[in-house]
Amino acid sequence: MQLLKWVLNLLLVCSMLQVFPLPLAQTICSEADRAALLGFKAKILKDSTGSLSSWVGKDCCGGDWEGVGCNPTGRVNTLALQIPERDSTLYMKGTLSSSLGSLQFLEVLVISGMKFITGPVPESLSNLSRLKQLVLEDNSLQGNIPSGLGRLSFLQTLSLAGNHFNGVVPLSLGNLRNLVMLNLGRNSLTGSIPSSFKNLVHLQSFDLSFNLLSGFVPEFLGQFHNITFIDLSNNQLSGHLPVSLFNLVTLSDLSLSHNQLTGSIPDQVGNLKSLTSLSLSHNKLIGPIPASISRLQKLWSLNLSRNGFSNPLPAISSKGVPSLLSIDLSFNNLSLGTVPNWIMDRQLSDVNLASCKLRGAFPKFRPDSLSSIDLSSNLLTGTISTHFTNMTSLQKLKLSNNQLKFDLSELKVPDGISSIDLHSNQVFGSLSSILNNRTSSFLEVIDVSNNLISGTIPEFTEGLSLKVLNIGSNKIAGQIPSSISNLIELERLDISRNQITGTIPASLGQVVKLQWLDLSINRLTGKIPTSLLGIHSLRHANFRANRLCGEIPQGRPYNIFPASAYAYNLCLCGKPLQPCKGKQQEMVQ
Repeated sequence: MQLLKWVLNLLLVCSMLQVFPLPLAQTICSEADRAALLGFKAKILKDSTGSLSSWVGKDCCGGDWEGVGCNPTGRVNTLALQIPERDSTLYMKGTLSSSLGSLQFLEVLVISGMKFITGPVPESLSNLSRLKQLVLEDNSLQGNIPSGLGRLSFLQTLSLAGNHFNGVVPLSLGNLRNLVMLNLGRNSLTGSIPSSFKNLVHLQSFDLSFNLLSGFVPEFLGQFHNITFIDLSNNQLSGHLPVSLFNLVTLSDLSLSHNQLTGSIPDQVGNLKSLTSLSLSHNKLIGPIPASISRLQKLWSLNLSRNGFSNPLPAISSKGVPSLLSIDLSFNNLSLGTVPNWIMDRQLSDVNLASCKLRGAFPKFRPDSLSSIDLSSNLLTGTISTHFTNMTSLQKLKLSNNQLKFDLSELKVPDGISSIDLHSNQVFGSLSSILNNRTSSFLEVIDVSNNLISGTIPEFTEGLSLKVLNIGSNKIAGQIPSSISNLIELERLDISRNQITGTIPASLGQVVKLQWLDLSINRLTGKIPTSLLGIHSLRHANFRANRLCGEIPQGRPYNIFPASAYAYNLCLCGKPLQPCKGKQQEMVQ
């Protein structure tokens, strides 16, 4: 009888559920999780992203709370707040609340790109035992990396890059045996790479770049058989390249640049059959570049610049390194004489052979693919006037510190070129051609300083993109055109050591992005216009050795620049020089 009564009650409940079904809101988020999220929100003092303004109401799992995700039982398992790269207007300001450690079911925690979230990583995050992804990139977090993070045994992704962390890398992170991606780059971490990291055998991406790490590149990296990306660049690592590193057949990207590595490149480098990018620049490596590098079938970027590599350069056949697009052998102890055929005959995009003791006429590259050429600091001679006519992809041209001799007005460059650096050659002629409307609409950098250029400074039309204009140390005469105000993007202007006359135009004060200004050693007269006080970003100015007179603009930064910036003029006065005589008379009265 009791059983029958229980069955009847069950049927009654079921029938009521059909008539009055329970709302989906039964999966409303846990009150404890909601409180933890609001605790995080309370520590964010300003949110220009507007994300946290959506965190209202009782249901944090209903889809309205931006960045919050939940599991079917109403427990928060995802918190992902991320700002797109290069958006400087969006940020959060505040600290990370320890309440985040109460989100017991959290599997994904991403707070990235907020710029102004400061303070330490709360120790309570070590309690998030289900966490698989922890990404706190590009904030302003500081202090030590908590050793307790080593208890997050399910963690697969850990990125704390782009913060202000210091101290040593915790040994405990070596306990994270499920890690696939580890990024601690762009901090101020010190000490050596922990030996406990040998346990991280599942790593596919390993980035400790832009820190202050010392010691050796560890041999155990050769045990990471699944790894595709290693970046230890911009540290203070020393010692030889471990041979074990060159047995990683899955490795596609290796950067050890900007360290203090010594020794030579092992012949085993040819074993890296998946390698697409190799950067060993800015080290102390020596010896010849091994011929086995020609076996790297997928390599498209090779940067060995600023080391001590010496001849002979390997003789590579037309079938060697078939994917190569970018090569940089600049500033070694190489004495090439001419550009090797295996470089000349390829469809490369970037060729950088600065200070390789190249001699003679400018080499004839294949014109259809090159976007950047740097053959500076060599012994090239003759003209280059028509070499670039068909290089329609050319963006950057750097041929400074050579012995090139040609008329600048005859130089033909592609319409879309953005940077031309010809300083310290024997270039003559005028500036008018290189600054015409067709050529200069995309130009951002022009450096033709320390040449034999004459004529005058041409008028500047609207719509120019110039950020750097350096025409110093030439034989240019005439006046500074008032149309210089059209260079609204200009950040650096150097017309020093010429024969410029007339006054400094007041319109120069409209070039408000200017950071560097050098007008020294000319024949300028009149006053320094007070309109220059409108250039608030100026960090360096030099008016030395002209014929200027009158009061120096009395406002920052002009009145705090060193006196040497105004020396050897006719009668400049006012801070940082002596007071002007008129003001002295007022003081006497």
